Amino acid sequence: MTQRIKIVLDEKEIPREWYNIQADMPNPMRPPLHPGTLEPIKPEELGAIFPMNLVEQEMSTERWIKIPEPVMEKLAIWRPSPLYRAVNFEKAIGTKCKIYYKNEGVSPAGSHKPNSAIPQAYYNKISGVKRLTTETGAGQWGCALSMACQMFGLDLKVYMVRISFEQKPFRKIMMETWGAKCVPSPSNDTAVGRQILKDFPDTPGSLAIAISEAIEDAVSSKDTKYSLGSVLNFVCLHQTVIGLEAEKQMKIAGDYPDVVVGCVGGGSNFAGIAFPYIRDRIHGKNVRIVGVEPNACPTMTKGPFIYDFGDMTKLTPLMPMYSLGHSFVPAPLHAGGLRYHGVSPLVSQLLNDKLMEAKAVNQLDCYKYGVMWARSEGFIPAPETTHAITAAAEEALQADAEGKEKTILFCWSGHGLMDLAGYEKYFSGTLTNYELPDHEIEKSLASLKGYPKI
Repeated sequence: MTQRIKIVLDEKEIPREWYNIQADMPNPMRPPLHPGTLEPIKPEELGAIFPMNLVEQEMSTERWIKIPEPVMEKLAIWRPSPLYRAVNFEKAIGTKCKIYYKNEGVSPAGSHKPNSAIPQAYYNKISGVKRLTTETGAGQWGCALSMACQMFGLDLKVYMVRISFEQKPFRKIMMETWGAKCVPSPSNDTAVGRQILKDFPDTPGSLAIAISEAIEDAVSSKDTKYSLGSVLNFVCLHQTVIGLEAEKQMKIAGDYPDVVVGCVGGGSNFAGIAFPYIRDRIHGKNVRIVGVEPNACPTMTKGPFIYDFGDMTKLTPLMPMYSLGHSFVPAPLHAGGLRYHGVSPLVSQLLNDKLMEAKAVNQLDCYKYGVMWARSEGFIPAPETTHAITAAAEEALQADAEGKEKTILFCWSGHGLMDLAGYEKYFSGTLTNYELPDHEIEKSLASLKGYPKI
């Protein structure tokens, strides 16, 4: 292998503030609505499931929000994360383009998720909360929050989407190692879970179901709040440390991206790498921003921009987002973190305003490029991360075909050492593509008739 190019920052270069893109958006995000009154949600109503210090961040339009010192101390365990130029991968795919990646897999939990898990645990702790509940898809968020809760002395219960619980058993063990309790969702531990198991005993589960269970648990338990690993404004806010560091590192490299890429499930890692560059785009920089998702769950590329619930049983506010409908249960693809019916309202507004683009890719292409990546760069990527790798490779090859030499930056959101079952199926030839048919989307969206439109 050729020596890769690695750009590191000193610990003092960790961002001291989070960047809030709401301060720069040309069109403000539409407000979330109360599910009963259909009026804009009030802060105190969100306070039923979140501590008020996080609710304040959710509704803030202040451009810069200071990172508390106890959070900085924990982030410094692994931040700043390294930025690499993927010289060997460039050679493997035969491109003249430059491909850089921000490696978020170096965190103790192996993904970008601790960037929000740590501040969420901190803010809950100082609010007097003793226990959290949450959902997790592929398990990265459950692992990150388990670690963060252990750091701040909080109990945690994780509802893990059933198909991922079965596909990725070692993630459950990671959560238990950090002191959390993890159960498959739907479970027999909540009324929501019991009803879904009764009606659909063979369901693979979904993030929407797991969210419903976690919220039911939180509102019915003492000293307990709910924690969410993506979608919400404050989660996107916390993740901007990724892009803020990347800006400094790209400057050291003497380069600036023509294209910035991130995979999108709910939108957290994408927001982290992209929002600082979307700010540049808003202020006149010539940079394209691309969010990539699976063809099996094409929320941004096939879903409408509508008001929808974040969970299956309509316990959350109605949120303005691209959505496939809250009752949608995605196919059991291995990129469990991308199996969500909706997308962050902030990401949705930016997509609607054409400040970013969306594309969908097939599972087999993702594993093809994931294997090429492992054999050239060394790191084995998570299935979610392979979507960003695939989009970056396709951008490079398209630029080559057009006779252009572009600089591409993407977020390497996590390693795949807990996701090897998918690679095993790929090598055995049993992994398949699945493209969601339009009639399934129409069926799912039928449940939203009568709700406010955008």
